[in-house]
Amino acid sequence: MTAHELAQVNIARLKAPLDTPLLKDFVDNLDPVNADADAAAGFVWRLQSDDGDATAIPVFDDPWLIVNLSVWRDTDALTAFMYQGRHREMLSRRREWFERVEKAMTALWWVAAGHRPDVAEAEARLVHLRTHGPTPYAFTLRTSFPPGADELAPAAPVGDKSRTGD
Repeated sequence: MTAHELAQVNIARLKAPLDTPLLKDFVDNLDPVNADADAAAGFVWRLQSDDGDATAIPVFDDPWLIVNLSVWRDTDALTAFMYQGRHREMLSRRREWFERVEKAMTALWWVAAGHRPDVAEAEARLVHLRTHGPTPYAFTLRTSFPPGADELAPAAPVGDKSRTGD
């Protein structure tokens, strides 16, 4: 059994409400993309409401932000899913549906096997990444760290003004 699994969060700022024509293709593809993730090699878990996705789960107290929070076996499994098939197609269209934001909207971190992060933990990791750049506590695919490297990492700052999703 693996001691660590990879948690990932990504948030996006909507260009329009989910029930508008602009977001129709995105919304129509949520269930199929989530089903692809659920069946992907190395997939462990994803945050979802009773509706089967996370679009109604608040993040950073901002109604224009949506969150995707999941756990994977490792970075290879996450990368393989992200850049193939239907997810890759949707990723290539993200500018149609989401605002361009300058600050980090995606963070990765290692969790103990079996741990399921919540939105507060994900927000803290994003804030840490925005404040300190990639560290073992919160990192990116481009600058990653091995499992267990964050065991001595500092806790995420509390009350930091970069906490908002703006």
